[in-house]
Amino acid sequence: MRSFLILLLMVSMISQVRGQERRRAREYGLKIGVLPTGKYNAITDVPGVKVGHTTLIQGNNIRTGVTAILPHEGNLFQHKVPAAVYVGNGFGKLAGSTQVQELGNLETPIILTNTLSVGTALNAVVDHTLKQPGNEEVRSVNALIGETNDGYLNDIRGRHISETHVTQSIKQAKTGAVAEGNVGAGTGTVCFGFQGGIGTSSRRLPEKLGGYTIGVLVQTNFGGVLQIDGVPVGEELGQYFLSQQIKDSADGSCMIVVATDAPLDARNLERLAKRAMLGLGKTGGIASNGSGDYVIAFSANPAIRVPHTSSDKTQTGTYLRNDEISPLFMAAIEATEEAIINSLFKAETMEGADNHKVEALPIDKVVKILKKHHAIKP
Repeated sequence: MRSFLILLLMVSMISQVRGQERRRAREYGLKIGVLPTGKYNAITDVPGVKVGHTTLIQGNNIRTGVTAILPHEGNLFQHKVPAAVYVGNGFGKLAGSTQVQELGNLETPIILTNTLSVGTALNAVVDHTLKQPGNEEVRSVNALIGETNDGYLNDIRGRHISETHVTQSIKQAKTGAVAEGNVGAGTGTVCFGFQGGIGTSSRRLPEKLGGYTIGVLVQTNFGGVLQIDGVPVGEELGQYFLSQQIKDSADGSCMIVVATDAPLDARNLERLAKRAMLGLGKTGGIASNGSGDYVIAFSANPAIRVPHTSSDKTQTGTYLRNDEISPLFMAAIEATEEAIINSLFKAETMEGADNHKVEALPIDKVVKILKKHHAIKP
């Protein structure tokens, strides 16, 4: 019995050490961009925003999950938020996008999962919304569900995500630090030929520019030629799209969620969403033919929420002028770039369906390359 307990302790210690090995990019001395981050360097730095994960790792074949992003903790259907969707490349299944584009607001949590679980997630979000106090007369719900295809590591045809998993993600959503890497909707994803996953980052503008926060969360499952802070890491590792050594597909998808507390209307949120694709491009992503690259942007500013019903025939709000938007554009680009890199730095090697194995980004080698190019200073 004593030997068994010692063995358990050793396994626990090894797991802790392994967990400590995978750190975020900034913990290695990498500083992407020029703007400061928020407290957690996460999408949850935007006041009111919450994130919840449900991770499914079962047997040899199930490697999938769900990630929920809540713009605020109240009744989203009754108090909608301004929102927009931008399509970088449309090979994907972003359910609910057309109503967001048409009306310019969001009325449910944003759910990310795998491609064949979009329908299940949609049902779960509708059920969640109908059950909320105050929604007893609701007869139409526009659930916004994003996805990437984790079928290389996950038995995606088995459709193992249940409505309960989706509901759990919503209920478990919280503020503060956000789990990254192969968790939630990023559990079985692949990025630049390495293990992908969930990543997040944030930027805060100086007070003279409004002091607004931009937060980004990504689900990375795409390819190209990896660059980290401008350094050609993929080339130096010999793993990139169209290389002679690696037959790596650039297909996949990337879901990008951009949140801010800046008072932006749907038009400027769409402009903000477009800039997030520049952040993806800075990492070497190419938005390939078979990639579903979508950006969802919303404002969590409580002063501009959209009531579901009102006795007033007009709605007024105070919004940033176009001339004040450029700093937010830069913040979105920087935060998107770093969120993608964090997804790679935090993800661990994973084996899954059909004995497939995807290696994690080799941190030691990457750090040496970054130091050589002076992206990380001694």
